[in-house]
Amino acid sequence: MPEPLSRAEFARIAEIAMNTATGEHTLVSVSDEAGGTTRFANNQVSQNVHIRRQSLSVSAAFGRRHGRASTTELTDAGIRAVVAAAEELARVAPEDPEYLPPLGSQNYPRLASHRPETAAVGPGGRIERVKLAVEACREAGMQAAGAMEAYAGSVGIAAAGGLFAFESRTRSQFTITATASDSSGWAGDASRSVDDLDVAALAQRAIEKARRSASPTELPPGRYTVLLEPAAVSGLVGPLLSAMDARSYHRGTSALRGRLDERIVDSRLTLRNRPDHPSLLGGGFNGEGLSADYHAWIEAGVLRRLAYDRFTAQEHGQAPSGELDAPLLEGSAAEALESLEELIATTKRGVLVTNFWYIRPVNATDLTLTGMTRDGLFLVEDGRIGPGLLNFRWHDSPLRALDAIDGYTRPLDAVSWERDKMLLPALRVGDFHFSSVTRF
Repeated sequence: MPEPLSRAEFARIAEIAMNTATGEHTLVSVSDEAGGTTRFANNQVSQNVHIRRQSLSVSAAFGRRHGRASTTELTDAGIRAVVAAAEELARVAPEDPEYLPPLGSQNYPRLASHRPETAAVGPGGRIERVKLAVEACREAGMQAAGAMEAYAGSVGIAAAGGLFAFESRTRSQFTITATASDSSGWAGDASRSVDDLDVAALAQRAIEKARRSASPTELPPGRYTVLLEPAAVSGLVGPLLSAMDARSYHRGTSALRGRLDERIVDSRLTLRNRPDHPSLLGGGFNGEGLSADYHAWIEAGVLRRLAYDRFTAQEHGQAPSGELDAPLLEGSAAEALESLEELIATTKRGVLVTNFWYIRPVNATDLTLTGMTRDGLFLVEDGRIGPGLLNFRWHDSPLRALDAIDGYTRPLDAVSWERDKMLLPALRVGDFHFSSVTRF
């Protein structure tokens, strides 16, 4: 399969588009990705797809009238045609009061965002890794289901005013659910490098969770001390990140309204964006060409930053923010434990949660959410993992839970059903509200 577009090839595409354009402003963006996903279920591969996706998008503007068109044809004729299509749309579009012209020249960090070993993995390489997991589940008398993916690509954005950004990127992910007769276990991870994914270890973790949770017992609903693995913590942190949107904050619809520069979570917690971290998947720029964000969004529990798009930033006299696409949440290093096992060992009694799923909002004013536990729920007593439990439905708010922390680890890999890769601690949280018991 051909290599993704190079920087020089994108520069040529942008030059053709700019020379063709007749609008006041023209923004050119390209995405090119090659790779695939191998899915497996019932201890066998069910899908093994390897593809190449190329897309060129052009935004054209005449005053505040703007239009956008896209194509997958990156020939010279295709480039000129998509510019003409964007301009045709712009001429008939209504004026947009929030339109802003493209950015000028920017400075971007150089990230180690491309790993050749990931780019080199094809369908055969993914299947070889999947076989390790499937065979382990088969030997344990369980059914394996999940996915292995590896992609390499490039993204670019350019405009006539000097804006030019280009980056090569790779990403890989492996997730597995091991299912026994009346229990299941889950594990997963993601990385720029496919070699960072220890498929055998992840499979064994899922198998062990399924084995430990066999013949689950029932606890009554109520408020419990919980130990949240990083995947479960991401189910709380993700909605909190969304609540940091500046537009909803200034409109008064955010659960964080009026709380900028106030403490919103435990004072030991700090949330930063770290696109340069080798275990995260952040980019050097976003779709508008804004440079990567390296700020502390929450510092010692205090909300320090909101997510400003360019128009909202201009409206309120603020600097626009980049993407919060590489979140790292950490507690004070002096109190952080090294591992989940240490957190369990220091727990008198609690409920260990592997993962949350089907998380939905309940009350936007205080960020109350609901969801269910999944693929490994256990009673912990006297520092040891005890019997598996029937799953719960829960109702709670990240703002309350993250302010009721009784212990935590250093940041660990966190991949979940509903969120991209983060680095998050495992947490021990008091009075977490399990509202009902599920029957599966």
